[in-house]
Amino acid sequence: MAPPRNLVVPVAMLLLLLWGAPGTHGRRSDVRIVTDENWKELLEGEWMIEFYAPWCPACQNLQPEWESFAEWGEDLEVNVAKVDVTEQPGLSGRFIITALPTIYHCKDGEFRRYQGPRTKKDFINFVSEKEWKSIEPVSSWFGPRSVLMSSMSALFQLSMWIRTCHNYFIEDVGLPVWGSYTVFALATLLSGLFLGLCMIFVADVLCPSKRRRPQPYPFKKLLPESSQPLKKVEEDQEADEEDVSEEEAERKEGTNKDFPQNAVRQRSVGPLATDKS
Repeated sequence: MAPPRNLVVPVAMLLLLLWGAPGTHGRRSDVRIVTDENWKELLEGEWMIEFYAPWCPACQNLQPEWESFAEWGEDLEVNVAKVDVTEQPGLSGRFIITALPTIYHCKDGEFRRYQGPRTKKDFINFVSEKEWKSIEPVSSWFGPRSVLMSSMSALFQLSMWIRTCHNYFIEDVGLPVWGSYTVFALATLLSGLFLGLCMIFVADVLCPSKRRRPQPYPFKKLLPESSQPLKKVEEDQEADEEDVSEEEAERKEGTNKDFPQNAVRQRSVGPLATDKS
């Protein structure tokens, strides 16, 4: 027997209301999702952030407690969020996630690592009683905004990109494993050569090399030094000539002195010889 037509519409409306009622398909989660695009929102206000991975058993056990804690976020004036490190490798490197799950507390840009019990009650007490003040904040060197952590984030993203390319070469293109490694080796070699050329160009621009001008022939500078032996030789020759001239002068003077005496002797001898004859 078919139901009356006047009851079809109310029954359909009731089914639609039950289908769309809260709790039929599960309550909407109060946990916010943090990604590489919106992570800077953590720098304002108070946050509790969980870093997890879907395959991690400890993370799976923590999810009910974390969802329950998120329900108190509005009352505690704290934002409860989570980060999937498998989907956001950049944030994994930016916060140096070495264990899962890892929980951070952030207050106006100051990050502190939570290492207490992982229950809803403990999370609420940690925020409401401000137990985070007893924890030393992460230094600025290792903060997510630092240059070091930004470089680490880029490195993690690069590693994930390389892994994606490796899977693409093997699964989609059909290359063997050694073929994929060969491609990456050639790419690394070419990129290293390119970076080396860029560094040389930048160094040459910032610190240009001083071109050595050709030095003049050192003849003029060496001339005085080389002429010193010649001068000595000339001085020695002049000294010898002076000595010779002095000796000649002395000889002449000696001959001049002897000449009158010889003349007198000759004169005196001459007449005597004639008288004897």
